[in-house]
Amino acid sequence: MLGGAATYISLSASFFTKTSLVGVVGDDFAQEDTDLLLRHGIDLEGLERVPGKTFFWAGKYSDDMNDRTTLQTDLNVFADFNPKLPASYKSASYLLLGNIQPALQAAVRNQMNGVRLAGGDTMNYWIADFRDELLATIRDWDFLLINDSEAKMLSGQSNLRKAAQTILDMGPHTLVIKRGEYGAMLFRRDSFFVVPGYLLEDVFDPTGAGDCFAGGFIGYLAEKGFDLEKDHISRGELSRAVIHGSVMGSFCCERFGVERFRTLTRAEIDARFEEFRRFTHF
Repeated sequence: MLGGAATYISLSASFFTKTSLVGVVGDDFAQEDTDLLLRHGIDLEGLERVPGKTFFWAGKYSDDMNDRTTLQTDLNVFADFNPKLPASYKSASYLLLGNIQPALQAAVRNQMNGVRLAGGDTMNYWIADFRDELLATIRDWDFLLINDSEAKMLSGQSNLRKAAQTILDMGPHTLVIKRGEYGAMLFRRDSFFVVPGYLLEDVFDPTGAGDCFAGGFIGYLAEKGFDLEKDHISRGELSRAVIHGSVMGSFCCERFGVERFRTLTRAEIDARFEEFRRFTHF
């Protein structure tokens, strides 16, 4: 089944803005998956196709869907991946760096010559085994998106508010801590914002929900033309970006893999955003 951080992020962001994808696949990558990305208007000039098998992951979720166990990870063609940006990508204003080795994230960031807003994701493996490399990488980011356990691990703090302040001292102006079904928290030096998760009646598959959150977050900011320089963007708009991220993550969970994005419409996205507005208003 089609998956991967670049897939989920780009599909999610494509509902808000023109999106370009950087990644690598093998010669086993299905044409129907390419067609899905193209139907969403995603620029695939940066998608490398090389001989071999595409990256593969398999896992099993606990009954409450909050914990998962990795059953199999095959890097395949991803093992030798060295991201190269097409010339047309280098002047893009917005950059979302998916969960890969920090040095590769930095290499992509360094190829950009006109970026106004850049940030990304990481995970416990990079935090534990590549800490110095990761710290050097996120120093140049505007925002960081991680889950609550990763925030505690990165900061060395068990209290999320203290963890957030410690991470903001590492470089990013903005931190979003994703908390799965419990929502998300946005931190800046002068403020914070908390939004609950969307209560789905049935959760089919949470795989990719965090990446869809990231795509909705950056996609909304790109659609509005915001950046974080000189306080160009208000806390209110950042909060709306977090809610759009939560909306996209919730849609991802409604079907297996990327299936929900085959039928999803912008009207449904806007309607769910209004639902968030209603149930958090008081």
